[in-house]
Amino acid sequence: MSTLEVKDLYARVEEKEILKGVNLMIKTGEVHAIMGPNGTGKSTLSSVIMGSPNYQVLGGDILIDNESIMDKAVDERARMGIFLAYQNPQSVSGVTNSDFIRAAMKAKEGKPISLFNFIKSYDKATQDLKMPEDLAHRYLNEGFSGGERKRNEILQMKMLKPRFAILDEIDSGLDVDALRIVGENVSNMVSDEFGCLLITHYQRLLDYIKPDFVHIMINGKIVKTGGKELIKKIDEFGYDWVKEELGIEIEKEDAKKTHAILGSCAVNKDKKI
Repeated sequence: MSTLEVKDLYARVEEKEILKGVNLMIKTGEVHAIMGPNGTGKSTLSSVIMGSPNYQVLGGDILIDNESIMDKAVDERARMGIFLAYQNPQSVSGVTNSDFIRAAMKAKEGKPISLFNFIKSYDKATQDLKMPEDLAHRYLNEGFSGGERKRNEILQMKMLKPRFAILDEIDSGLDVDALRIVGENVSNMVSDEFGCLLITHYQRLLDYIKPDFVHIMINGKIVKTGGKELIKKIDEFGYDWVKEELGIEIEKEDAKKTHAILGSCAVNKDKKI
C-alpha cells in the first residue's frame, strides 16, 4: 500500500493566491472525490501535485510514502507513479497515439518495451474503452472529439499503470454511454496498487466510480470531508448549507457560480482555475 499526502499546501498563480492550506491523504485502494464551487482551486491542486511550473508553491509539502516530492520535476513525479488526466488534453501533430504511449511507458520503466507485449496490452485497453481500431495510427488527439480525448486519457492511464491517478473533470464532454465506459474502466483499476482522486461537479460519474471519501473545497482549502451523503446534499442544496454550517463566505470571485447542477447532466462547458 502506498500513500499520497498533501500537507498544509499553499500556492499561487501570478499574484493570486489560490491554495490556502490544503490537507489530503490518499491511499492506494481508495477513491477520493473533490467537489466545490467554480474557481475554488480544485484544478490548481491537481496541477500543483503534478508539479506544474505555472504555479508557485508558497508553503506546505507533498509526499509519496512519506518522501517529499517538492523538488521533483513533472517527469520525475510521473515516474514515481502520479498520473494526471487533463480537463482539456492537447493534440500533438506528427506523433501517433501508440508511439506516444509506448515512449511514455519506456520513460517510466527505464527500459525498452516489448513491441509484442505493447500491442497486446494496447489492443486490450482500446477494446475495453470501445475506441476505434485505427486509434494507434492517428496523431495524438488530433481530430479527436472531446469524448475521444477523455477516453484517450484513460487509455494512457491503463497502459502506464500509475499508483495514483488524478482525474480532473474527466467526465466533462462525455455522453452517457462514454461516461459509463470510462467509469467502469477506472473502477476496475482500483486496487492495493492504485488509488484515485476525482475532481468533478457531476453525480453521474460517482454512480460508476464509487468514492470512499468526498471532500468539499471552498476558498482554496478542503473545508469538509464525508461520504456519499455529501454528494446528495450538494445535489439538493448546492453549497449554501456549507457556508451556514461552517460560518464561512465563498470569496466574491467564487460566489458567481456556487451551485453546479449534478444529477443527469454529463457535459460541463465551464472552465475553472
